Amino acid sequence: MKVTGVMPLFLPVCRRLWPGRLTGLSMALLKATALEAAILAGHLLLYPTGLAQERRSAALAAAEGATRLPAHPGTPVVLLHGFIDNRSVFVLLRRTLAQHGRQRVESLNYSPLTCDIRAAADLLGRHVEEICERTGSTRVDIVGHSLGGLIARYYVQCLGGDLRVRTLVTLGTPHSGTKVAPLADAHPIVRQMRPGSPVIRELAGPAPGCRTRFVSFWSDLDSVMDPLETACLDHPDLEARNVRVTGIGHLALPVHPAVAAGIREALDAPQPGERVGEGLTVA
Repeated sequence: MKVTGVMPLFLPVCRRLWPGRLTGLSMALLKATALEAAILAGHLLLYPTGLAQERRSAALAAAEGATRLPAHPGTPVVLLHGFIDNRSVFVLLRRTLAQHGRQRVESLNYSPLTCDIRAAADLLGRHVEEICERTGSTRVDIVGHSLGGLIARYYVQCLGGDLRVRTLVTLGTPHSGTKVAPLADAHPIVRQMRPGSPVIRELAGPAPGCRTRFVSFWSDLDSVMDPLETACLDHPDLEARNVRVTGIGHLALPVHPAVAAGIREALDAPQPGERVGEGLTVA
């Protein structure tokens, strides 16, 4: 995700909620804006730590002194970051997954120079095959933030990844394309995330027999999704569950503890038809 300042991220939401004026903002929006600013500052500090690919290990240690639940190897979990971001965005989510017994969690970096969702999805597929070979697991779960969720969905839906991916959780992913930041169209991958792009049309096509379960978290204050509902996954051939989150913005989705709890619930669901909560109120 490209970081160009705080206020530009929130102007689209302000305009949608209060056309023609920025006065009288609700307390919820003000709180979400302050939280986004704090998360942005913290992420900028952590960003250099996530530039390199992580060292592969069997388990991730929980924070010192934290209560750790009984470990269960389970299905490996792959975390995939968003546009112009890196694996450092998942520091807190990894910690809570480890604390709750997830022993095999890996964050993947794709290049900030990536210009094609299809190529990134192919690379993800090769990483997944390597993880399965190394861990002895036949399937993985994936959590993708923003663009990462779209890359993972393309892998699942168009490259046969449903054979390997049990559950795909997306966080603020533009499943139907987003119209935000029109000046960013100079970047090819941004053009691919626009409504009606060839990639979005391809994902809207038939996907009969897809084996992957989808859980899509979307926020009512996500300034990067335009319209907001583009972060919902609605496809007749896919088993998808949309979870509305209220009171936080785009950057908070992979960070907020309430969302992390929802992600754990989605990953722990043993049956494809098991439902997660109707929504999360985190403000």
